[in-house]
Amino acid sequence: MAVAIGVSACGSSSHSSATTTAGHSARGQIQAFSFARCMRTHGVPGFPDPTTRAFKFSLTPASGNARSPAFRSAVSACQHLLPDGGPSSESPARRQARIAAEVAFARCVRAHGFPSFPDPNSSGELNPQMVTEAGIDLHQPAVLHAADACVGVTHGFLTKADIARAVSGSN
Repeated sequence: MAVAIGVSACGSSSHSSATTTAGHSARGQIQAFSFARCMRTHGVPGFPDPTTRAFKFSLTPASGNARSPAFRSAVSACQHLLPDGGPSSESPARRQARIAAEVAFARCVRAHGFPSFPDPNSSGELNPQMVTEAGIDLHQPAVLHAADACVGVTHGFLTKADIARAVSGSN
């Protein structure tokens, strides 16, 4: 299960839009902390807070613990606390559009000189670990340049800020 939780506010030229976005962001952050606390209460004692890289990793299929019965049970009990209802709130059409955008992104990066850049997996996940496992050094400036050049093909599903976060968060 891949869960992306946005907890940062975006700027806006309109005061009311900025206030709404900041309020939504603060609410999302509170929900993410509540979700983490709930997971710990429901049998996953080491579940991290959303301020750590481990939080997102803990919710990916590759993490191992996402497959355990205790983890699945805790997710069932706590999923209602995830911002925007968690991954199940994504409509099938939106999921399909997101995966298509990620495939187009991967194809574009491959065309920009990184032929081993991976496609998203069957769950629609494309993460820094997958890219590193494909033999690509995310800290190489040419990778960032290629990724930045390709965000447009995703029609907003990925942004340059998403790319920068992925690169800065990878080791």
